[in-house]
Amino acid sequence: MDKRKITQKRMAGQKLMLGFDGMELDNELKHIINDINACGIILFKRNIDSPEQLKRLCSDCQAYAKQCNLPPLFIAVDQEGGVVARLKEPFTLFKGNPFIESVEDAKNFAAITGDELKQVGVNMNFAPVLDIAPQGKDSIMKDRAFKGDAKKVSHLGGQVIFTLQEKGIMAVAKHFPGIGRTIKDSHFHLPVLDIDVESLWQTDLVPFVEAKNQGVAGIMLSHILYPKLDNKWPASLSPFVVNDLLRIKMGYDGLVMTDDLDMKAIEHDIKTCMHQVLISGIDMALICHKGPDIDRAYNEIINLLNENENYYLKGKKSLERILRVKKTYLL
Repeated sequence: MDKRKITQKRMAGQKLMLGFDGMELDNELKHIINDINACGIILFKRNIDSPEQLKRLCSDCQAYAKQCNLPPLFIAVDQEGGVVARLKEPFTLFKGNPFIESVEDAKNFAAITGDELKQVGVNMNFAPVLDIAPQGKDSIMKDRAFKGDAKKVSHLGGQVIFTLQEKGIMAVAKHFPGIGRTIKDSHFHLPVLDIDVESLWQTDLVPFVEAKNQGVAGIMLSHILYPKLDNKWPASLSPFVVNDLLRIKMGYDGLVMTDDLDMKAIEHDIKTCMHQVLISGIDMALICHKGPDIDRAYNEIINLLNENENYYLKGKKSLERILRVKKTYLL
């Protein structure tokens, strides 16, 4: 196999962060790591029994990746505190962002969480939520967002990012460009937010600018349609949102990832999604559940990289970003 085809396989796999069913390194995980070359894995309640089991799982996966001559894995979890916390007792439980009122509160949450993740081998936290939930109005994020205006959310979120990353845990700010104004749940519907980009710059984007200034390792895109930004594609698949808004206007050069493509908000088949991931310059696609979409996504990326030189160049750029972050945090 020529070098370019080997590079394509590596590129394709490193664009995928994948979920799985088990609690140990089994054939499913070996397929994800060795055959697909995934850049990382995502942990859910179904994968976690105890700190000892989790530490063994993370260690075995990293050892297997090394044995396969692959880069270290991103091992990610949603540990926001409150209603979204995959790690239960004996891990420290926090009430969540609505109860974080000061910089000291934010620092305390991130320091303890960072230490506990580090101890078990988890190296990436899909936190903090930087969505702004308008006061006095209903919001899908009211139980997950910091209370306050853009300035306060920026202040508290920035502290969480700084402290997590100081502890060696990659932070991922979400859900770009902001979903605090929505009331529908993208797990089940495609919410539509009819807001113009100038209004976003004044409010919802402010915390993400602070996240960029803090050197946040990753930013997660929302499954929300913003018709005044892109009337066809949700943010998680939108070339305008990723290229024009996040990369060029905001100047962000860290990792950009989709939210889980298994959510009902995504009405497109996985092949179409991978086309949009590549054309948008998204670094990593999240597929959080076992199933045929994982192999379909991998094979479609390889096909697209082989057929289109522009996609190949974008894929190469993404691979460089991913390996740069891995070198910073994991080597």
